[in-house]
Amino acid sequence: MSAETFVARLDRVPVNRFHTWLLITSGLGWMFDAMDVLLIGFLVTPITKEFTLAPAQVGLVASAGFVGMFLGAAISGRLADRYGRRPIFQATLVLFSIGAVLSALAPTFELLLAARVIAGLGLGGELPVVATLVSEFSPRAQRGRMIVLLESFWAYGTLAAGLVALFVLPQFGWRGAFLVAALPALYVAYLRSALPESPRYLAERGRNAEADAIVRRVERAGGGALLTLGAAVAPARSGRTSLTELWKPAYARRTAMLWILWFGITFTYYGIFLYVPSLLAARGLSEVRSNEFFFLSTIAQIPGYFSAAWLVERWGRKPTLVAYLLGTAAAAFLFGNSGTGTDAFLYAALLSFFNLGAWGVVYTISPELYPTAVRGTGAGGAAAVGRIGGIIGPFLTPVLVPALGQSGVFAMFMILLVVTALNVWLLAEETRGRSLEDIAGPVAA
Repeated sequence: MSAETFVARLDRVPVNRFHTWLLITSGLGWMFDAMDVLLIGFLVTPITKEFTLAPAQVGLVASAGFVGMFLGAAISGRLADRYGRRPIFQATLVLFSIGAVLSALAPTFELLLAARVIAGLGLGGELPVVATLVSEFSPRAQRGRMIVLLESFWAYGTLAAGLVALFVLPQFGWRGAFLVAALPALYVAYLRSALPESPRYLAERGRNAEADAIVRRVERAGGGALLTLGAAVAPARSGRTSLTELWKPAYARRTAMLWILWFGITFTYYGIFLYVPSLLAARGLSEVRSNEFFFLSTIAQIPGYFSAAWLVERWGRKPTLVAYLLGTAAAAFLFGNSGTGTDAFLYAALLSFFNLGAWGVVYTISPELYPTAVRGTGAGGAAAVGRIGGIIGPFLTPVLVPALGQSGVFAMFMILLVVTALNVWLLAEETRGRSLEDIAGPVAA
């Protein structure tokens, strides 16, 4: 028998209680992050009233968080490749919670903006690092499904944001709403302290005994590890840690595809979903009714995620992502030309279904395309480019609606989503069923 590396053993461990605990503790943090992001759409109005904001200042409330998300995504991936996934995985959620608490306590508008940047640093930093960690622990045959299910916690956070807007906001105001997002997230950060470091990261750093011990722990959780009594066999180390690695010939096409994908899907997501309640209100619905409408339509995110989780391991990453991006494009056009009745509800639900299903696949492929030494850097860099779209979207939508109308703005979103899908179709490669080491390619001598 040929010697098998402990990374190869990790790839074939069946999903067990360790993976379930990893998914839950990772996903709960994701849920509170989503709740904070989507709450802003509901809290802008009361914040504007309390601080008597000018129109130009209103957009800063949402965009301050996205500035932090851009910086967090750009920095955290690099830190995760240098210092490990686990410490950054924990620190980002704590930083987000601190920012949310400071947001609730902010006595002035300027301090609120600073608090939103801090929360954004934690949020933007957490998402690519969490996806990287879960990806490196997941069995090869279930890796795509695990990441899409991780991303599905975003839907639960969206629903939680709607519940907070309906029940907490009227009773406790916008400050109470921020606290509801912050305090449980701190407890989740505590739960995460029991999770181990990624064996792939440890192996890349030459810490083979520690890595093998963690793999054996995962195997024992599934009833295995009894027959793996030989010496630990480590995988080859890539040793490639430079940022320029992302644009070397082996990865330049992947990086270009990811950056275009992330910008397109992030720009359209925040340009659309942060303003759905206000756009519905502009069509004649009351503020309360439009919030209820938005909340109910977002329930469609859940089957969107679960259908993508099934297809990503059956069809593959590439066809699933293209199909869901095109579905989002069609739904955007239809919603932009709908009214306030059943048709608008149906098209908003389709937007939620397809767009969030696509997001699950985006987070699946982002860490898959790079070697361990720069996996966090690659995923974080792509997310940072996407956050530029998140900064522009909240400003651009309210500016363009008076000039182009809602139908014109949503036609623009449709075109951008089609271009994004074409980018994936032409540049992406299929990764379904392949190990992370096989996708990364051979280690240079």
